[in-house]
Amino acid sequence: MDDWRIGNIWITRILEMCDPLRTPSEWFPDCTDEALEPHLHWLTPRLISPATGRLILPIQSFLVRTGHHTILVDSCVGNDKTFAYFPHWHRRNDGTFLERLANAGVAPEQIDYVLCTHLHVDHCGWNTRLVDGRWIPAFPNARYIMARREFEAAQAASGDDEDRTYEDNVLPIVEAGRAVLVDMDYELDGEVWLEPTPGHTPGHVAIGLKSRGVGAVFSGDLMHWPMQCIYPDWSFRYDTDPD
Repeated sequence: MDDWRIGNIWITRILEMCDPLRTPSEWFPDCTDEALEPHLHWLTPRLISPATGRLILPIQSFLVRTGHHTILVDSCVGNDKTFAYFPHWHRRNDGTFLERLANAGVAPEQIDYVLCTHLHVDHCGWNTRLVDGRWIPAFPNARYIMARREFEAAQAASGDDEDRTYEDNVLPIVEAGRAVLVDMDYELDGEVWLEPTPGHTPGHVAIGLKSRGVGAVFSGDLMHWPMQCIYPDWSFRYDTDPD
């Protein structure tokens, strides 16, 4: 399902890719074959590839249309990004993300806000696009809402030539005057707000929604796959604070 209605809010999933990436134990050190085996009948083939045994994870954004704003929650991997640690995402050149946004009836210029749950490469890549050798905001009229604590952590981790997420996806937004740094419990309005969920990254937030008494949460990377509902003590290998 790619469309939901939460009260008077319309939500559309914008999928960038959905591929087998890593084996369960590579990303979840506590995962064992014994724990996994009873669940393979429902994990395969949608969540684990039967051919490779790797986890299938969607890289996706959510288009949120309220009565007041057009919002994009997270912005996937993007094109031309430097992320040498993970070749599957390194310097991609794929136009399907913006095409799918257009198919949902929204042009980049119509986005009012980009809400960043956190600033990893697969959640902020389409913040910018490369034009004539310069990184410019992909959504030129949008305000990019980032938790101040997350921005500071991303800034402190910058300077890695093999991972230029901050330099390519974040700093150009600041320099263009489009970044809004906020507290982790910032409220956009009565229908949309941030909820502090640090752990995966220092300033990670979830996005809360409520309309006409119906609520929803975009969890970002608070969890990565459904087995964490069964084993909530399984931490993702790259969580900055596993506890």
